[in-house]
Amino acid sequence: MAIRDVKEFAHLSQEDVEALGREFDQIRSDIEESRGDADAAYIRRLITIQRRLNVAARVMMFGSNRRELWWAGALTLGVAKILENMEIGHNVMHGEWDWMNDPEIHSSTWEWDNVCPADQWKHSHNYLHHTYTNVIGKDKDVGYEILRVRSDQPWHPYYLTQPVVNTLLMLAFEYGVSLHDLDIEGLRRMEVEDPDEFKRKLIDIGRKQARQIGKDYVLFPALTGPNAVSTATANFTANIIRNIWSYAIIFCGHFPDGAEVFTEEELENETQGEWYLRQLLGSANFTGNRLMHIMSGSLGYQIEHHLYPDLPSNRYPEIAERVRALCDKYELPYTTGSFPRQFWQATRSIWRLSLPAKKLREASERRQELGLPRPGAAKSTGPDKMETPQRPPMPTNTPGMPAASASDG
Repeated sequence: MAIRDVKEFAHLSQEDVEALGREFDQIRSDIEESRGDADAAYIRRLITIQRRLNVAARVMMFGSNRRELWWAGALTLGVAKILENMEIGHNVMHGEWDWMNDPEIHSSTWEWDNVCPADQWKHSHNYLHHTYTNVIGKDKDVGYEILRVRSDQPWHPYYLTQPVVNTLLMLAFEYGVSLHDLDIEGLRRMEVEDPDEFKRKLIDIGRKQARQIGKDYVLFPALTGPNAVSTATANFTANIIRNIWSYAIIFCGHFPDGAEVFTEEELENETQGEWYLRQLLGSANFTGNRLMHIMSGSLGYQIEHHLYPDLPSNRYPEIAERVRALCDKYELPYTTGSFPRQFWQATRSIWRLSLPAKKLREASERRQELGLPRPGAAKSTGPDKMETPQRPPMPTNTPGMPAASASDG
């Protein structure tokens, strides 16, 4: 069920929450003060690697009539697109590298290799999602306006198609994202709030999609001459690879067990400390090695990303150590698990919630009769298992602090 009061859910007093907020503020301050040449070198080196992979893939396509070069080109291009969209484009457009004052690596100038216009993505994602994270009615990422992802969302027969709709969203994820900033709900009711703005955005989406389609399915295939068709199919495969990977990474951070949702009541007079707490409770991490985290845009550290969306992604591992220590100190949940586990939990929930509540109750009763654990029952057995997101007891050793000022997130 959606949370109305994060303090009550976490069993923290207002003083505890604001003290926690100041400790989160201190982490931000420390990282901002320590940013420097090593961080700048990281993103520049990654951009160079990504561009070389992209060129190598395009060169391979000249031999795309040969199966081995077709696969090599498609896979290499898929990796290049994943790097550009995830660890580079996503994070650059968040402003993580604006402090470098490099006009080529800046949130105001970067246009990514994606059919979604950068300016629309920055509004729907940077502003709406990261300000109102998991707030039902405010955050469009809660179900992407087409999926039922929480049991307290009203059921409709349309949701019986959810497994199919979800699969189509996964395969065409960039196209789903490109429509994310449109007033889809208003269009559904035939009551678009601002028709002129809706039309302008739709035109911009059409232009961006035309450029991307022209690049991947007309220009680059044409350059390979007689291999144009096989090059186009390899490019299509690379885009599907990128879409599936991006979808999986993002859903792992937002929809597994332990990622909470909130009502709009939680936003009333929300302080900075309460905003931090909402980000912590509404996100989930997954484990992996350094390469895994780079390929996922560092979103295996989704909790840290939601707490500090504009700090350099290469610093998330050290931030995570401090965030986890604070969770231990205040006895707060830190939801994490292996990538397969988190992805399965998100997918299972989407399948289950396609059914009406009556069917879910019957399935639950049947599981109880068989002595099986209920779906989503938390376990705490090791670093690759999801940690139990229980409501913790009130800490008794945290000094009282005055409330912080309100924040818009």
